[in-house]
Amino acid sequence: MRALPLMLGWLLIALLALAGPAQAQPADAGNQTANATLADLLENEETRQQLIEQLRGMAEAPAAEPTPEEAASASLPRQLAELTSRVASDIGSQFGSAVEAVGDLLTGGLEDSTFDTAAFTSATINLGLVILATIVLFMAFRRLAKPLFTGISQWSLNGAGLTPVLRLVICVALAALVDVLVVALAYVGGNLVATFAIGETGELSTRASLFLNAFLVIELLKAALRVLFSSRYEGLRLLPITAAEASYWNRWIARLIGLVGYGLMVVVPLINVYIAPALGQGVGTLIMFGAFFYAVAVVMKNRLRLRDAINEKANRATMAASRVSLQLFARTWHLFALAYFVMVLVVTLTRPVDALPFVLFATLKTIAAVVVGLLLSSFLTQTIGRRISLSEDLRRKLPMLEPRLNSYVPNALRVIRTVILILVAMLVLSAWGAFDLAGWYASEAGRGLVGKVISVATILLIAIGAWLGLASMIEHKLNPETGAGEPDARAKTLLTLFRNALAIALITMTAMIVLAEIGINIGPLIAGAGVLGLAIGFGAQKLVQDIITGVFIQVENAMNTGDVVTVGGVTGTAERLSIRSVGIRDLNGTYHIVPFSSVDTVSNYMREFGYHVGEYGIAYRESIDDAIVALREAFDELAGDEDHKMNILAPLEVAGVVALADSSVNIRVRIKTTPGTQWSTGRAFNRLVKLHFDTKGIEIPFPHTTLYFGVGKEGEAPPANLRVMQQNFDIDGRPGGQPRSGESSRAGEEDPRSKPNPEFKGDFDED
Repeated sequence: MRALPLMLGWLLIALLALAGPAQAQPADAGNQTANATLADLLENEETRQQLIEQLRGMAEAPAAEPTPEEAASASLPRQLAELTSRVASDIGSQFGSAVEAVGDLLTGGLEDSTFDTAAFTSATINLGLVILATIVLFMAFRRLAKPLFTGISQWSLNGAGLTPVLRLVICVALAALVDVLVVALAYVGGNLVATFAIGETGELSTRASLFLNAFLVIELLKAALRVLFSSRYEGLRLLPITAAEASYWNRWIARLIGLVGYGLMVVVPLINVYIAPALGQGVGTLIMFGAFFYAVAVVMKNRLRLRDAINEKANRATMAASRVSLQLFARTWHLFALAYFVMVLVVTLTRPVDALPFVLFATLKTIAAVVVGLLLSSFLTQTIGRRISLSEDLRRKLPMLEPRLNSYVPNALRVIRTVILILVAMLVLSAWGAFDLAGWYASEAGRGLVGKVISVATILLIAIGAWLGLASMIEHKLNPETGAGEPDARAKTLLTLFRNALAIALITMTAMIVLAEIGINIGPLIAGAGVLGLAIGFGAQKLVQDIITGVFIQVENAMNTGDVVTVGGVTGTAERLSIRSVGIRDLNGTYHIVPFSSVDTVSNYMREFGYHVGEYGIAYRESIDDAIVALREAFDELAGDEDHKMNILAPLEVAGVVALADSSVNIRVRIKTTPGTQWSTGRAFNRLVKLHFDTKGIEIPFPHTTLYFGVGKEGEAPPANLRVMQQNFDIDGRPGGQPRSGESSRAGEEDPRSKPNPEFKGDFDED
């Protein structure tokens, strides 16, 4: 009951699709009468002249506007209603005629009937013998061919040297050829038996010919069915289902084919010949309705079971497109099946003359298109859908090529599957007459669309190939294990920028060419882009300045990625260089982005070599020569260190005394190092200088203050009267030397703390 509205909808669609051909059928009987009447009119001179005058008057009269009633009668709903009414009336008249023929047959009322009981019994026996002989021969030939089928199936499952899909296709084709040969042999054997062993010798009866022809067609259809649902041989089944499922669907569809085929091709013609044509038409209609309801019942019975099986297969799919497609098909497979059976029923009712050949060829074309599409998709999946693995040498030379290919191929496979799906849908629609594929391709629009699709695909393939080739060449240059060895920092920076610019240029050019190829005028687009670029240039002068300055910085090789630079007042390592800005990581780990428009000076510490410049102060009383010797000894020790000797490019440069400072004598030295190692070398040298100065007793002065008391006119220095204040505390906590309350110092006794200290004269140093 839930499927009833759906089937009614499919029925209306089928009637609409076949409205034109169906309307032409009832007119055939009336055309004969009209042609005879017209011939009679033309033979009479008087009536012929009247007909000519009427035709001239109709030609000269103005065309009349159709009335609303006529317009309504010509509308599609009206035509559909008339067609539905006519089909229902024909079915009713067929059943009425069939019932009347059966009643006349039972009561003996068929006066003109050629029915002869004795002849009918003899013909039935002879036909039964032909049927039995043909079936026995067919089963015997199938038994003889069983080892061959088994061997082909085993090779399909366990063979080597070909992809599984290609091996399966070859084996299925061989098995189908053997199956067709078995059917042909059984058909020939049945003809020989019917001609020489049964009935009149040397003459093939019409009854036997009808059965043998039906046997040939039906068994060929079953052979094609076994290609899809081979239940006994796992390696000869195209559809990826279990043996139990294959057996079920093979048995059910074979019954349906046998019922319709033998019924319409054997039973109905025999009834037409031996009993009555009206009864034959009724039986044919009953057979089609019985097959239709049987098919609908089986489809609805297995709707949920088959949906769950397809969903389970979808969950095992590795690609998202396949998973989504299978899930969608799981929900809608019964709709396609019901649409097919409704279409077959409508074609049979509206086109009874050529219904069977039309349905047969349309079904075969549909199955062939779907199977070829599935096989082609599976073949592409097994050949290029899996992960691409390059050789070890190629991966070493081009490390990014393999992941890039593995990212492109799945997308290309999705596009190819979409194209295959569209082609299959167009072929199926063309097979059922809903779409004229050959006519569409012959038209200018069809050829133009196909040509544009091929051109766009070619352009995209060329663009992808160019990008893969050029990007791989750049990566080959950047790879230290290939090419000319380890590239310098400038080469890395320029090649990286060139790769980014190449990607932008290829994308832009490809988009423009594709738009032009599909018929879009890109002239206004280019002009608009130019005007927009000019407007942006005026409004974004800072951005333009960034880009221009960045271009010249790269051309002049001012800095590269990994250099330690000072740019825009920020010192650090250049981690990222673009055409507009530079990213610098300073000593504290802070990341700075400096636009090139704010850069007026670039200080690069990583060009060719570097210097550690150190100034070391010694006390005034120390020997300068001894200090220089200690510095050289420290350098010699540094030059012998395994961790630093490879960074030193030249002997120690001693500039000498560069300053007589307030409390030190400063000696400057310079060490030439490889670029970027001057800081670590300087730190190691400072450590050694301290150790050597300590060993030799050379004082490294620290900040101190000198008190100067002046001199007299004769140059003598007056003594500095210093008083050292010493306070001793008594037991009770009072400062020593101070009298207690009520006490006084002895009169005339001088305080010893007020006497001058003769040891302190001149100046002194104070920390």
